[in-house]
Amino acid sequence: MGVAIRTAGEGDRELIVRLLDEAFQDDPVSGWVFPGAEDRRAKHPGLMAAFTDIVLATGRIDVMEDGSACALWLSVPADEGHGDPDGDAEDEGPAQVREAVDPDNERIEAIGRLTAAVHPTGRAHEYLWMIGVAPGRQGEGLGTALIEAVLDRCDREGLPAYLEASNARSRELYERLGFEPAGPALDLPDGPAMWPMWREPRPHRSA
Repeated sequence: MGVAIRTAGEGDRELIVRLLDEAFQDDPVSGWVFPGAEDRRAKHPGLMAAFTDIVLATGRIDVMEDGSACALWLSVPADEGHGDPDGDAEDEGPAQVREAVDPDNERIEAIGRLTAAVHPTGRAHEYLWMIGVAPGRQGEGLGTALIEAVLDRCDREGLPAYLEASNARSRELYERLGFEPAGPALDLPDGPAMWPMWREPRPHRSA
């Protein structure tokens, strides 16, 4: 690629939020959460900021050195109870994000609950929450480079990986990287589909 990848820190927060906002403004799922274009322009950055803060605190954000792309990852342990009604902290998360971003928008909470309900349990894995590429840099392979850096580690450590594709183009990319459907598509109420995808680790070949 010729562009170095580094781990983002708190000082990169504004960059990450701006990247995600620009990358997902026209995404079908973002359009479902914020149906009105003016409302989306006003409130979408706040949702991306909430996601960024969560991952900065509990996961890892990889960013291209030139600020052109970023990937948000969470390491999920085997006993993590996504969608578990007894998991109080997990259950409160979507409501807390809604309250912080736009209390009147129930779809902010709904998207968190719906994706949590289909999230696989029982095996430790790496979760690609979001990946954003600056609109003017899409199609250059930046997203592939960011993902492959983590998938290489997954293969070395024998870890699977999981994500939800939010559009057909990204789903095709993930399929090329070895992801396969993890159950049926998640059809958002009166909205677009999301595709849960799972990747088993591949045998690691030493150089």
